[in-house]
Amino acid sequence: MQVEETGLPGLKVLTPPRFGDARGFFSESWNKRRMQEAGIDLDFVQDNHSLSAAAGTLRGLHFQAPPHAQDKLVRCGRGALFDVAVDIRRGSPGYGKWFGIELTAENGRQVLVPKGFLHGFLTRVPETEVIYKCTDYYAPDCDGAVAWDSCGINWGFEGTPVLSEKDAAAPAFAEFNSPFVWEDAA
Repeated sequence: MQVEETGLPGLKVLTPPRFGDARGFFSESWNKRRMQEAGIDLDFVQDNHSLSAAAGTLRGLHFQAPPHAQDKLVRCGRGALFDVAVDIRRGSPGYGKWFGIELTAENGRQVLVPKGFLHGFLTRVPETEVIYKCTDYYAPDCDGAVAWDSCGINWGFEGTPVLSEKDAAAPAFAEFNSPFVWEDAA
């Protein structure tokens, strides 16, 4: 497993090796022991699978607040998307900064999004599937969102994205009071 730092503390890109032949490929997308050896020790309790029918579908920017904050391991099962994470840990050296990466079924990359980040994605092609693991269960009372266009993100998209009502009504980042505080482990 290749592990790359992103420049935002705790946010990582993981690329598992693929073993392929004429039939296709095999890849181990998560192995707890190998991740622990790489310094990543998480217990996932829920897997989610999202299908977006149209290209230009934007989901986010979402978070789940304490006490049910979630780490997420995000990958693309089919299609292509631009995946984004924004650091919202007050006091963090990365506060308000974003990182974005293309995830496709072909490149096999995954993003490890720690607690204290907004997360969202924009589909690049129709019928895009996103699969992600979470370290806590969905808790509707802790669910939150910030407006997709209020964090200075270059989504690489012209036009108006397809949004849910919740995402269209989300408050701007400037109006957002983050429930997360940076706790430097060093």
